[in-house]
Amino acid sequence: MGSGFQGVSRRGFLSGLAAAGAVASTPMVAGAGLPAAEPPAGTAPLKIDAVDVLELTGHYTAEAGVNHQAQVNPLDVYDAFRPAPYEDHPGGTREVEYKANYLRIRTAAGLDGLYGPVDLEPATILLEDLKAFLMGKDALAGEVLWDQMYRSNRHSRDGIFMMAISAVDNTLWDLRGKFYGVSVWRLLGGPSRERVEMYASALGFSLQPEEVRKRCLELKNEGFRYQKWFIGYGPGSGPEGMRKNVELVKTLRETLGDDYGLMFDAYSGWDQDYALEWAKQVEPYHPHWMEEVTHPEKISSFAAIRRGTTVPLAAGEHFYGRWEVARYLEAGTLNVVQADPEWCGGVSELVKIGTVASLADVEVIPHGHSLRAAVHVLFSQPPMTFPMGEYLVNKMQHYYHFEKDPPVVEQAHVALPTGPGFHVQLDPAKIESQRELTIG
Repeated sequence: MGSGFQGVSRRGFLSGLAAAGAVASTPMVAGAGLPAAEPPAGTAPLKIDAVDVLELTGHYTAEAGVNHQAQVNPLDVYDAFRPAPYEDHPGGTREVEYKANYLRIRTAAGLDGLYGPVDLEPATILLEDLKAFLMGKDALAGEVLWDQMYRSNRHSRDGIFMMAISAVDNTLWDLRGKFYGVSVWRLLGGPSRERVEMYASALGFSLQPEEVRKRCLELKNEGFRYQKWFIGYGPGSGPEGMRKNVELVKTLRETLGDDYGLMFDAYSGWDQDYALEWAKQVEPYHPHWMEEVTHPEKISSFAAIRRGTTVPLAAGEHFYGRWEVARYLEAGTLNVVQADPEWCGGVSELVKIGTVASLADVEVIPHGHSLRAAVHVLFSQPPMTFPMGEYLVNKMQHYYHFEKDPPVVEQAHVALPTGPGFHVQLDPAKIESQRELTIG
C-alpha cells in the first residue's frame, strides 16, 4: 500500500501510539515506579471567591419631549391605569441620571467575569441567595453550575430567580472566554456568519400618523428591512382604540411598501377575541407577526389565535427555560420563539431552546432587552433557526452608557464581536460614582 506499515495492523498501530503516549506523559512517583496521583492537565477547578454587584451612576444628555409613547399593557383595562393618548412635544434637551448594575465574579486565580447591565430585581436574588451558593464552586463547570443553581431553590424555575441564574450564566461565559482567550461565540461553536441582521424595534416612538410615517422611513433608510411597532390600545380603549390599532398597520404598509417586514407587539394587553378581531382586519396588510397578544400562561388562547388567522404569532420574552418552550410548541402555538438570554436562563439555556425549536422548524429571534448575550448566540448558531436579532432603537442609545466599546448596529447589522469573553470594558470617564450593592 506504500504506507510503510504493511506488517502492522491499523488497530495495533493506534493501540501502540496510545500506550506510548500514556507512558511518556505520566509522571512517576520517585523510587516506586508507580504513576503519581495528579489530576490531568487542565482539569483543576477555577474556584470562585467573590461575587459582587456593582452599581454605576452617571448622567447623559437626551432629547426632551419625544419618544415616550406608552404601549398597551394588561392594566389598561382599568380606566385609572390607562394613559392618555400621547403626542411628541420636542423641547430641547434634558439631563438624565442613569444607574446600571454589573455582575462581577472573581476567582482565586485572579481572573474575573463581568456582565451587565443586570436588572435590580435579580441583583437582589444574586446577593441574597446565589452569592453564598457560588463561593468555592468551579467557574469552568458551566453546565454543572447551571443545573445546581436551578436545583438550589424551589422558586428557581421562572421569574426573577431565573433572571438571576441568567446573569450568573452570562457572567461565567465571559469568564470562561477570558480563561481560554476567545470570544463567547467561539466557545459556542461559531461563527455561523460574518454579520448578523437586526430588526428595528420602535418602542417609544409616537403613534401620531405623521410621526409614524417620518420615523419608519428613517429606519428604512438606515438599512432595516424589518420594523416592529408597539400597539397603543387594547380592549379598554373601545372601538376607537381598535380603529387606531388597525390604522397604524395601514399607515406603515402604505408608507413602506408591500415587500417590507412589519411586526406588532401587544405586550400581553389583549385577549383572544380582541387579537382575532385585529388580525382579521389587518390580514390584507400581511404583518410579519403579531407578538405577545395575551398573557404567556394562556397556551390554549395562543393555539386558538394561531388557528384562527394567517398572521404569524410570536412570543417568548417571558418564557423561562426549555420546558416552557417545549409546551408551547407541542400545542402548536407559535411561528417565532423570542426567548431572552437575560431572563430565560442565560446563554446556556438559549442554545438549548434553539435545539428544542429546531425540532419543530420554528425560528428563535431573541428578545432585545440587551444585546451582548443574544448576539453571541446568533453568531454561533445556524441561521435557519436563529435568523436575526432585535434592536430597540431608543433604549440602546444609552443602555451601554458606561462601556468603552458597546455593541454597534450599522446598516441594520452587527459585526462579528472581537475580544475574549463578551469583552465588557467599563469607561471610568463616564462613571461618576460606583459602589457594591449589599443586602438590606
